Amino acid sequence: MEETIKIFETSSTVDVARFLVGMYLEHETSEGKLGGYIVDCEAYLGPDDMAAHSYGMKKTPRLKAMYQKPGTIYLYTMHTHLILNMVTQPEGMPQGVMIRAIEPAEGKEQMERKRAKVGREISNGPGKLVEALDIPKDLYGESIFSSALHLVPEKRKVPKKIVTLPRVGIPDKGEWTDKPLRFVADGNPYITKIRRQEIDPEGGWQVTND
Repeated sequence: MEETIKIFETSSTVDVARFLVGMYLEHETSEGKLGGYIVDCEAYLGPDDMAAHSYGMKKTPRLKAMYQKPGTIYLYTMHTHLILNMVTQPEGMPQGVMIRAIEPAEGKEQMERKRAKVGREISNGPGKLVEALDIPKDLYGESIFSSALHLVPEKRKVPKKIVTLPRVGIPDKGEWTDKPLRFVADGNPYITKIRRQEIDPEGGWQVTND
């Protein structure tokens, strides 16, 4: 975990987003552990990024967590869905990474019950994965390194290829609409809006012999 913390503390937000593709995300709940691999995420580069909540160094009570230390969990509601973000820069520089999709691993059956869905629909969108992992609002402001919701670097997978794309749902934001700030594990079936013909039978992961 020390290496992961150091990457959050010393790397650009874009580099952190790329680093998070393949990372294992785990939530310890009262019903057991729920976890999966991050396959799709987006960098938000406030204060310059017109698509970021913190554009122009905006400060509101909702944005308080964005100005805290690297690894702080920033949760917000969009269209009734809770969305998960992680702060990626030193205190006072409000940049972060939104987690867009995960590949379920531990607790998959429990996730299916929570979502009332199976297959890709379990966690192929930002609101879906938060519901699947049973992430509550009270984790706002906690640390992604030490809270019930945390990264598990030793379980991470290595993507065959990380593809860079424009972010999803960013209309009318000038040059920021099409900036390539989305990072995905190429071919993974849980990527938001992936086409069937683009899916890799091996999930987009490098195959190991162990």
